[in-house]
Amino acid sequence: FVGIGEGGVHGWQRPTKTMIEVMSDYLVGKDPNLIEHHYQWLYRSSHFMGSVVQGALSAIDIALWDMKGKRLGVPIYDLMGGKTRDRVRCYMHVGGDTGEELAEDALRAKQQGFTAVRFTPFPNDYYLHKSYTEWADEAVERVGMVKDAVGSDVDICVEIHRQMNPAESIWLGRRLEQFNPFFYEDPMLPDSPARMAEVQAQCNIPIATGERFTTIFEYQQLLENGACAYVRPDLCLCGGLSGCKKVAAMAEAQHVKVIPHNPLSPVSTAACVQLDACIPNFALQEYTGESEPPKSVLLVEPLELIDGYLTVPEGPGLGIELNEDTLARIGEDPKVLDTPIGFDGSVQDR
Repeated sequence: FVGIGEGGVHGWQRPTKTMIEVMSDYLVGKDPNLIEHHYQWLYRSSHFMGSVVQGALSAIDIALWDMKGKRLGVPIYDLMGGKTRDRVRCYMHVGGDTGEELAEDALRAKQQGFTAVRFTPFPNDYYLHKSYTEWADEAVERVGMVKDAVGSDVDICVEIHRQMNPAESIWLGRRLEQFNPFFYEDPMLPDSPARMAEVQAQCNIPIATGERFTTIFEYQQLLENGACAYVRPDLCLCGGLSGCKKVAAMAEAQHVKVIPHNPLSPVSTAACVQLDACIPNFALQEYTGESEPPKSVLLVEPLELIDGYLTVPEGPGLGIELNEDTLARIGEDPKVLDTPIGFDGSVQDR
């Protein structure tokens, strides 16, 4: 049996590949059933941890669960408590250089059957703004145009991408309350849960965050501070299916729901669906669209998407089969260092 996994350190493909290769020396010849044991052995084998280590471990964890499901002839969710839903509600990424283009793209997603859309309220050159007022006014206008376009039938999800400091995001959040966003994502850098809790307390909008976190311990701090309404674990970064199932359980104890982060390939999507299918506190699934190459040709049979919902597959393991011919032809998408520089010449957050 062959297990499929994916590691996601968002652009740092080569270090993650190297880490998997280093870990493979330990894994060859071991019992693939001992998923948690192998994670603990590899995670605790060095003084130093971090995103590259966790990205590699996540890929291994997903692959071992896929292998186990195939060996036993059952979906992964059957091995993690059983199915809690038949379909997974998705939100679709939308975008546009102008407010009009953004609203048109959101309307297209609605016409395709999606009942939630996610977008940034800022233009691509957000980092060149000359005043906070100019920046925030444009954001409010763009969000309003999307809301007018999709109406109350579609939830809007606003993504700040950590591009504001707490004071800025609080004031913008208050202005966005009128549009009733489903969530307000990453309104500041995630490295201070206490400060994030202040943003949550002063904005009457649910905050979603956590996509950069690599361990359950970071989520513990986030939840203890009451800093969000939704957690966003990345299955390809935060310990795979095993790690993110733990995050979901921690969140459940705080009445917090789960919106898995998923900017990668259909393998990541398939892993997310397995998690979504077996947790009671699932809210929404990130979906970037898989109808265009290379995503559309990576799997022999794509996951079924109907009216903005992914059908939970019944096949063993992840329920997918890689198209080996396509995989062999896909080249590396190399990391490009393009950190934005602001109007005053200073480094800006992305």
